[in-house]
Amino acid sequence: MKHLQFVLVLAIAVNVWECGDAKFGERGEVSPRRRRCYDGSLPKRLKKRERKVLLDGSSSGEVCHRLYPRVSCCPTRRAAYQILHSRDARIFSTNNTECGHLLEEIKCARCSPNAQVLFQSFDMDKMPHREPDLPHLCKDFCREFYYTCRGHIPELFQADVDEFCQYYGRRDASLCFPDFQRKQPPRQDSNYLGDEQIEEFSRKHKHNCYCAQEVLSGLRQPVAVVHCGDGSQRLFVLEKEGIVRILNHNLELIKEPFLDIHKLVQNGLKGGDERGLLSLAFHPNYKKNGKLYISYTTNQERWAIGPHDHILRVVEYTISRKNINQVDTRTVRVLMEVAELHRKHLGGQLLFSPDGLLHIVLGDGMITLDDMEEMDGLSDFTGSVLRVDVDTDCCTSPYSIPRNNPYFNSTNQPPEIFAHGLHDPGRCAVDRLQTDNGSLFILCTDASGKNTSAGRILEIAMGKDYENEPSVYDLQSSGGAPPVGGFIYRGCQSRRLYGSYVFGDKNGNLRILQKSTLSTSASGEQWQEKALCLGSASSCGSMLVGNILGFGEDELGEVYILASSKSMTQSHSGKLYKLVDPKRPHAPKECQRQMEDPAPLMTACSRQCKNGHCTPTGKCCCSPGWEGPFCRVAKCEPACRNGGVCMEPNKCLCKSGYSGPQCETSEQGMPNDQEKDGILDHIMGMTSYLLDLTSYIV
Repeated sequence: MKHLQFVLVLAIAVNVWECGDAKFGERGEVSPRRRRCYDGSLPKRLKKRERKVLLDGSSSGEVCHRLYPRVSCCPTRRAAYQILHSRDARIFSTNNTECGHLLEEIKCARCSPNAQVLFQSFDMDKMPHREPDLPHLCKDFCREFYYTCRGHIPELFQADVDEFCQYYGRRDASLCFPDFQRKQPPRQDSNYLGDEQIEEFSRKHKHNCYCAQEVLSGLRQPVAVVHCGDGSQRLFVLEKEGIVRILNHNLELIKEPFLDIHKLVQNGLKGGDERGLLSLAFHPNYKKNGKLYISYTTNQERWAIGPHDHILRVVEYTISRKNINQVDTRTVRVLMEVAELHRKHLGGQLLFSPDGLLHIVLGDGMITLDDMEEMDGLSDFTGSVLRVDVDTDCCTSPYSIPRNNPYFNSTNQPPEIFAHGLHDPGRCAVDRLQTDNGSLFILCTDASGKNTSAGRILEIAMGKDYENEPSVYDLQSSGGAPPVGGFIYRGCQSRRLYGSYVFGDKNGNLRILQKSTLSTSASGEQWQEKALCLGSASSCGSMLVGNILGFGEDELGEVYILASSKSMTQSHSGKLYKLVDPKRPHAPKECQRQMEDPAPLMTACSRQCKNGHCTPTGKCCCSPGWEGPFCRVAKCEPACRNGGVCMEPNKCLCKSGYSGPQCETSEQGMPNDQEKDGILDHIMGMTSYLLDLTSYIV
């Protein structure tokens, strides 16, 4: 009898132990009778010696054995390897490291002892012969998988996140994947790599190379990456065709674009054609006034007299009062327009100085002496850095064209020429350290001449003529590739890169320019150029591939790189990389900055200015036909008559019995003077009737 009790207790213990590996889904415990492999067979228990042999192997199959070390439907390394490499390569292959890790885990779902439950067909009646690609995913894992891989496997993600997780998510209270305990990395700012990745990079890196961590792919001709400086740690990616997209603080792409003006933008499709969306700059007080400034090329407004190819336009927009992640396109205000002849050497970058003035960088536009004689006035602004005061209460109409210059259009007074003599300015960088101190230090890459690929780096200062002014550093031609301007690194992740100017060229070569005080020159300063080494994909997890299109910077001073692996303008081959130093200290304290949620506009002007636009100083400028403190009173010229009310500009709401644009005509069609006599007779008749009625009552 005792032996029988011992056998029963042992059997119960074994069954409970077998259930232990399958209770980490959202539902909890799973009955042992439901533990079946995908083909209906029973999973196999791995002995301790077998587990040690499998985990010590170096094949791809060890991933699955780490996830299911005790009970598995892949008892051998060969079986696990076949599981990993037998899936659809179109769906289960990617070059992104983070997405690749999630795909490897999902592939191992076939090795789960609960595979039959995880892969119950979603539409068995409609598609009885089709094997499901994905198991039932737990809610949190499904959203993580969607946002991590949607930019790398577009064939799989044809719907939004809610529809995708509704189809592939858990049904009712059934088991979901992952049905094992996942190791979650410590919660931290997503702009920084996890400690495990840092340790892996430090272990693999035995040299002084940096890493280009892939952040986003599938972009269409990206040209720049900027931040708004409101503490939300969002990144704004500009695409050349006229679309601005947002990456939130978790580096997740928001579905709806921040701004879409592709119908206004004239985009160049051929190589070397610089037309399109050029630049974006946020007002220094963007958190309060919601102002941003865009430059792009267009051909819609043909106001210029004489031959020209396109117009470079600078406009002001305001953020939407209802959606903090979208621009209200109705608030557009044109600041400046310049007519140009050619499609190269355009420039167009916008940047703010510490004093709040907007700087507009223009190229020479490939203008020749003959062009200058033919287009009088155009040479006054090409190849210049213009300075505009946008913090003004002026409400001038945006399309006032100065008579003395048919190729220039400005809202207010013509801008000040800050510097001139530029040829093909690339991206200019403002040193944020000097900006915090109240001074202005700008570095720009530029071509040495109109028809040369040799470049130079200029320190832009007020009143300088860079036709004769010496450059900070002369760049040698790198295979005919023009330079691409970057940023002065002021981040906190890399101490050895701090203060260096990071830039590159179109061929994908990265370089840095460092300032050294150990010099015998009169200025006491010397610039030194060095190649910036990038690690391989095996040591960094990803590597920079293709042509460099531009650079970006986040709120913390970290540098990003935009690249494209193909020259075809129609393909979505643009990628965003983050420059990472693998030898940095682990989780530096100075990098820990709390993220602030973006807040809607709360100023009185933004709330109450209904029929106009708010200036950066908070004044409500009325649109034509409106007046009053907040543009709520309509104007009718000439004024409404006979008691009519002006409801909309030049549109009167007439009282009963009157009609006409100014309510000047009665419904009987009587002239206005005869109408007055009729009214007096009517009043006298009513008075007589009331007197008779009163005497009768008395």
